Amino acid sequence: MAYTLTVRPEAGLDIEEQYAIYESKRLGLGHDFLLCIEEALDKLSRNPLIYRTIHKEFRRIAVRRFPYRVLYLIDGQNVIVTAVFHVRKDPTSWESRT
Repeated sequence: MAYTLTVRPEAGLDIEEQYAIYESKRLGLGHDFLLCIEEALDKLSRNPLIYRTIHKEFRRIAVRRFPYRVLYLIDGQNVIVTAVFHVRKDPTSWESRT
């Protein structure tokens, strides 16, 4: 079954901000972060149902090598990414993005 992946603008900003932070720490680290995000998004588009539900209809997937999670929901054949957040961030901060 094919799914369509949509990244909400807020999640895109999360990714851009973290890219800039990692790139300022070490040249190329931001690029590595983006590659790991792309890997997670690719996994989601192939089979989003294998990751568990964490809050209402929201699910999450871990980002390899980095302490981030991609938060998403499934609406029919659409996978909607709502946030990319640090594991130590207040978990209630993304609830407003429903």
